Amino acid sequence: MAESLLLKYKLKLPISSNPLSLVLFPRAQLHFRSYELHIKKSNSSGQSTSCSSRPTSVSAVSSDRAHSISRKPLIVKHKSFEEWDAVTAKFAGAANIPFMLLQLPQIILNYQNLMAGNKSALLAVPWLCMLTGLLGNLSLLSYFIKKRESEAVVIQLVGAISIYVVILQLVMAEAMPLPHFVTTSIVTLSGVVINLMKHFETLDDGVWKSWEEFITIAGLSALPQVMWSTFVPILPNTVLPGCIALFTAVLAVSMARMGKLSKKAGSVSGWTATLLFMWMPVAQMWTNLLNPANVKGLSAVTMLLAMIGNGLLIPRALLTRDLMWFTGSTWACVFYGWGNLVCLYCFNSISWELFLASSLGFLAWIGITFWRDAQVQGHSSSFTSLKHLLFGH
Repeated sequence: MAESLLLKYKLKLPISSNPLSLVLFPRAQLHFRSYELHIKKSNSSGQSTSCSSRPTSVSAVSSDRAHSISRKPLIVKHKSFEEWDAVTAKFAGAANIPFMLLQLPQIILNYQNLMAGNKSALLAVPWLCMLTGLLGNLSLLSYFIKKRESEAVVIQLVGAISIYVVILQLVMAEAMPLPHFVTTSIVTLSGVVINLMKHFETLDDGVWKSWEEFITIAGLSALPQVMWSTFVPILPNTVLPGCIALFTAVLAVSMARMGKLSKKAGSVSGWTATLLFMWMPVAQMWTNLLNPANVKGLSAVTMLLAMIGNGLLIPRALLTRDLMWFTGSTWACVFYGWGNLVCLYCFNSISWELFLASSLGFLAWIGITFWRDAQVQGHSSSFTSLKHLLFGH
């Protein structure tokens, strides 16, 4: 009976020798190939050893069948790519600073209003908006823990804790119903503990799967209900959107358990969290339009920090070709940060110099990000990076 011996060797090729063989990867550039040489050797004496060098694909078959050479790309990082990869990681880490300070100005302003007995000023911060952000933080915390993006994990954890403090202040000002706060507290505490246990690999897989299903159901149920409630009393006050979404979410999770959903459905919770974050500035700006007198209860520093923090994440999200991360960060910059600065400027709460500087700075940052990404990826146009982000390679 014949044996199959597998010999591997690496052959380094010049980059220009075969342009068609160069494939650009998100995190590396191909510089050489790996060839597999399969030799069929017979146990019978007197038979010669035969080799096949045809460049055809190899399939997993029994050891009695002859194999031919297969080519597998070995990933080698380009120097400029490695440098930009390290820089974007530092940017993501540096984003912790503005995110840690993000809610601090709002917390201080809320504290001053509470001490002055001006509870009505806290109505400028809608509790639905804060709840949306908190659910988004918890969902993305789980998402980035699975991706092992440590910098993003810290950001989401800090965000969840700081938003919870703001929610606590809203309850003290009677701007949020107490039953909603109790439920929010239980979910927040459980989510933080479970995610930290998962991060340190001390959590049972079954518990983690149950948490993922819960946060998926909670996110999918909360999103349409929050969207609907934002426009009450223009729309009738009802929980019907949430109930319909809850039924749909439970059905989707049940189908996923039975294996009747595609693997792509696993990112539903991540996209739900992103949509929750995307709705957060919409709810805030809608509140600004309905109650322009309460705009003074918003902190311009908080909005500026939101724009800076999310802006620092955009280069990393673009480089890793994470569309969900890029969408959430860019939306937060444009609408939660810059959009609320527009509202503050329109109601004469900030100077035109601050508004102009923040606007020009944001546009310049986006331009530099796409230009640098195209440069390290070897693209001739920045639009190519955007195309690969949206549609893949």
